[in-house]
Amino acid sequence: MTENEPKKRMSGGKPETAKRERQTKPIDMNNATRMMTHKVKTARGRKISSKLWIERQINDPYVKEAKIKGYRSRAAFKLLELNTKFELIKKDALVVDLGCAPGGWVQIALKLGADRVVGIDLLPVEPIGSADMIEMDFMNKNAPKVLREKLKRKPDIVLSDLAANTTGHRQTDHLKTVALVESAADFAMEILKPGGSFVTKVFQGGAEEKLLAMLKKSFKTVKHAKPKSSRAGSPEMYLVAKGYRHNN
Repeated sequence: MTENEPKKRMSGGKPETAKRERQTKPIDMNNATRMMTHKVKTARGRKISSKLWIERQINDPYVKEAKIKGYRSRAAFKLLELNTKFELIKKDALVVDLGCAPGGWVQIALKLGADRVVGIDLLPVEPIGSADMIEMDFMNKNAPKVLREKLKRKPDIVLSDLAANTTGHRQTDHLKTVALVESAADFAMEILKPGGSFVTKVFQGGAEEKLLAMLKKSFKTVKHAKPKSSRAGSPEMYLVAKGYRHNN
């Protein structure tokens, strides 16, 4: 090839024509949180299950919405949904919240017009408005007495989001939770005013026949419900009992 001879372009080279700029579609900010999924790196010593739980929390739209609205937990939306469906909390109601930490249900009960809320949990709960918080295990034999002293009159509704600490053995954990639920139901039927309501978390998978029979005998209506804000993969459901028959 002589000095004046034009150079040949190798195959696969870039074209000499002007490059067309790529058009980027603008982000829809209304759907931005839904579109972004955050991954959590596995830290040394952190179990995979812990990593997945953290990841799920970060990406949970109800967790994000709870932070925006100032709710203590995503569970606040569960009570809101249950109340919309069953009209549970009336204005000036006296509400008992068993297993109240971190306080999401207490916040909603007050927001819906409850006159007083008395909550109990073995974990400390930061003050919420006029609510009375008792730091005590509900399964402590003295807990019912302490609650009655705080209430001073029969409550309109007893809420229970109690769940036993897990051991890793599925059947044992289930039986422990059932025992908690039955204790909550016994307590509710001791203190509720006539016509009152009882709401409790339960888990799918048997050992509920005794509880259901007891509630159906003592309340006018007993129904299962699973709020949309309850995670789809979770076995949790709620039993909603209304119209307490005081004579029983």
